[in-house]
Amino acid sequence: MTHATGKYADFEGLRERAVALRRSGYSLRQIRDELKIFNNDILNQLVKGEPPPAWTKRPNAKDDLRQKARELRLQGWTYDQIEAELGCSRSSVSLWVRDLPKPERRTPAEQAKLAAQRRWEHELAVRDEERQKTKEAAKQAIGELSPRELFVLGVGLYWAEGTKDKPHARRERVAFVNSDPSVIRVFLAWLDLLGVERARIRYRVMIHESADIEAAEKYWAEITQTDRTSFGKTTLKRHNPKTVRKNTGDGYRGCLVLTVRQSAELYRRIEGWWCGIVGAATASDLGNRT
Repeated sequence: MTHATGKYADFEGLRERAVALRRSGYSLRQIRDELKIFNNDILNQLVKGEPPPAWTKRPNAKDDLRQKARELRLQGWTYDQIEAELGCSRSSVSLWVRDLPKPERRTPAEQAKLAAQRRWEHELAVRDEERQKTKEAAKQAIGELSPRELFVLGVGLYWAEGTKDKPHARRERVAFVNSDPSVIRVFLAWLDLLGVERARIRYRVMIHESADIEAAEKYWAEITQTDRTSFGKTTLKRHNPKTVRKNTGDGYRGCLVLTVRQSAELYRRIEGWWCGIVGAATASDLGNRT
């Protein structure tokens, strides 16, 4: 490089300032305007070796299409099929996948079977998208819960999943069992609403003996936001070799049992609340209410 002259004589000083600006996220244009360097060769020398900031890199709109085209080609799709599927030119498809091996020729029956499979996969994708839209719309329709709404919800939830008192077996205590973490969270929120202190709650895991017991205990401790010392001894379910279990794998965490200490009075109130809900819901004039 020739020695700089004039206002570029202090090249190293300018480079130091240019590099600092570059590392601060400046574009070449911004560095030019900041340092008054209007010679492009000098400007490029000043920032040589410094990568441009991410925000100056223009995204390639065809990157996703290219990746999809390569995936389809590896699945055995022809140029015509990829072109029709992605809506891009044949020349682009050829450029993107020309280094990949040509798919094996299929018989008409195989091609028809593959086409039917693709149509079904597309139909499943459309159905799943509609399913997710329905769920999201329903979720948004709920909005915020009032304390009374949570109260009534919790009573129904307990009567569906909690233990009940029987004439032949007195069980006037609040005990709740479920394997769904979202249900457990709602139940705990309901107990909070009722003013039940967390210190009165005892936890116990019920799980098959072949599962990862330690991982399950840790999982439920995180869900309930409590220390594992609050957990009683885990109840193990013996494996029946004649039974084909589906609740297996890393996602299997068993059930969580929540028991509220000194809760006989609370249980009686829950049973009374449930009777009140049943009476209100089955009133003869229910259909005429506005």
